[in-house]
Amino acid sequence: MNYRKQQNDFTEMMRALGYPRLISMENFRTPNFMLVSEILLWLVKRYEPQTDIPSDVETEQDRVFFIKAVAQFMATKAHIKLNTKKLYQADGYAVKELLKITSVLYNTMKTKRMETATVGEEDMGKFKFDLVAKIADLKAARQLASEITSKGASLYDLLGKEVELREMRTEAIGRPLEINEIEKVMRVAIKDILEQVQKTKDMLNNLASDEATLEAKIEKRKSELERNHKRLQTLQSVRPAFMDEYEKIEEELQKQYSCYIEKFRNLTYLEQQLDDQHRMEQERFEEAENTLRLMQNKLKEEEKRLLKSRTNNDSDIEIHEDEGSDSEMEDRQLMKQHAAMEMLMQGRPSKRIVGTMQGGDTEDDVSSGGHSIVLGY
Repeated sequence: MNYRKQQNDFTEMMRALGYPRLISMENFRTPNFMLVSEILLWLVKRYEPQTDIPSDVETEQDRVFFIKAVAQFMATKAHIKLNTKKLYQADGYAVKELLKITSVLYNTMKTKRMETATVGEEDMGKFKFDLVAKIADLKAARQLASEITSKGASLYDLLGKEVELREMRTEAIGRPLEINEIEKVMRVAIKDILEQVQKTKDMLNNLASDEATLEAKIEKRKSELERNHKRLQTLQSVRPAFMDEYEKIEEELQKQYSCYIEKFRNLTYLEQQLDDQHRMEQERFEEAENTLRLMQNKLKEEEKRLLKSRTNNDSDIEIHEDEGSDSEMEDRQLMKQHAAMEMLMQGRPSKRIVGTMQGGDTEDDVSSGGHSIVLGY
């Protein structure tokens, strides 16, 4: 492996390990002990975070002590032999020694990632396929937890009786053994064990008959299932007698529904048109009212103006002549109003509007009263 290849591998491994500083090939062209010491300290901390190695490298004695401490640590902990002279040179030859530590850490990290990925895939597979089996384990765990609780409670009660039981146990141990009693107890125990063995043998003998009985029941259920399947297929293949009438009624219902949809759509459209027509008529009526109101205001103003001019010009005429002229003026005014209203309402649809037009506040208007106007347009 040449120098350039070592440099590239070292820089790539340090970057993969997460070294916070970028390392280039030019850093080791000349001796750079500060960078080498920093890398060594970082690698040692990465290998063993709790290690305590002095980081003071200001003097020559401190540098020698630092290199020796790192080499001794890697030799004892990681079984990696380092050349202290090359490390102390802190140039391109030190890269080869640093690569020994870096390669071990890099291979470990790579192996750990592969194992993590494999374990993750296995866990996902188990989670997908063994979920049903885990439910049974969960039930068993709950049962064991309840048993542990009960056993713990009984153990606590027994430990409370330990003082009395200790004396009884001591007396039993100190008492000399009697062969007759021991033989009697052993015979009883042997008899119980033989009875349990015989009971187990009987259960094993009955197991064959139970198995045969279960197989017969299974065959019976299978035959019933097959008969039910055949009956179901027969019922599905038979056409009911009312099916023709049902299909005919369904077709008629479909036609009636189509007719209903069409009539409902037409009715909705006609209602909308009627609403539009009513709205248009209401707007026309409001326009006519507004126009009449404006004309009333104009006529009132015109009457006031004529009354003022007539008062100023005819102040010397007698009262009866004035009354005659007022009646003539009122007749002309009414004719003008009729002509204006006919011209205004010309061209509109036929509709009768009945309204009143009141005069001004003068004595003539009060004496003559309001004039009813009936317009046809």
